[in-house]
Amino acid sequence: MEPLSPLDFALVNDWQRDFPLTERPYAELARRLGTSETTVIERLRTLAADGAVSRIGAVFRPHTLGWSTLAAVAAPEHRIEAVARIISEFPEVNHNYEREHAFNLWFVATAPSRERVSQVLAEIGRAAGSQVLDLPMLEDFHIDLGFDLRGGRAHPAGRPHHDPVRRPRESSTSPVLERVDHALAAALEGGITLSPQPYAVLATRLGCSEDAVFGRIARLLKLGVIRRFGVVVRHRELGYSANAMVVWDVPDDRVSEVGRQLASQSAVTLCYRRPRRLPDWRFNLFSMVHGQDRQAVVEEIEGIQQTLQLQHINCQPLFSRRRFKQCGACYSQATKIEQAIAV
Repeated sequence: MEPLSPLDFALVNDWQRDFPLTERPYAELARRLGTSETTVIERLRTLAADGAVSRIGAVFRPHTLGWSTLAAVAAPEHRIEAVARIISEFPEVNHNYEREHAFNLWFVATAPSRERVSQVLAEIGRAAGSQVLDLPMLEDFHIDLGFDLRGGRAHPAGRPHHDPVRRPRESSTSPVLERVDHALAAALEGGITLSPQPYAVLATRLGCSEDAVFGRIARLLKLGVIRRFGVVVRHRELGYSANAMVVWDVPDDRVSEVGRQLASQSAVTLCYRRPRRLPDWRFNLFSMVHGQDRQAVVEEIEGIQQTLQLQHINCQPLFSRRRFKQCGACYSQATKIEQAIAV
């Protein structure tokens, strides 16, 4: 796509978090950016049509609304596209990439329960004729807090970025959610509408007041159930055509320490611990690095190794070859919207 105009850049870069929770959010963006509400909506529609914007809405903390896992299969070379198509057809699958590894198809599956995720993985394994690596997140150090198109992480609305280190999923602080929280998540799957009063549309779908929607979203943000609320971008369409999932074989007694170190690096956009699956999979720490080309990613990885003195730790970059599916997680299976009650 064409280089972003200053207005488009501001829309996709500065509003990945803290999107206005007001009756007319696009009018608020227009006020801050010195333009009109109509122009903001039109530009976002164009960016969405071009694929640069996936949606405007919530990114949820893993395992709070159900169960999710990263998984992989080893598809025969001549069947990669056919197997990828089967994987992508599952509504539980929201990401599906081909990567450079013997396990060549990597996908994320999300469902209301761990049992349903296991069923999906079993069906995919049978279709692929392959063992399935099931790699649920054990500890996260930096997950989807935004992506700064100037390089590094998102600094929302011009404010300095604070880099929180997250607790493991098993923490006793995990919030107890209500049925309406699941209903809201289902209603937000595709994001809010590109219309002057998108929260009013959302409230009508849920059968509650607009103020109730604001209150519920604010509560979930405060609890950390919603990691961020704002513009969700697609990196490749915005010029970051190369990415590598860098996997590390870290001694178990050091994995948390190294994870925190990796999370501190601006080039690392995601960082989390997952289980080993010996003897087939020995890596226990995952990080994502994006760049405008392959060489830029390689240089970033080498720079991270030198800065953190991690040259002695075995790591492997799994570069993305093709993207077969990328969308928000599907929560409507957990709770039907029409079952929502007034908040």
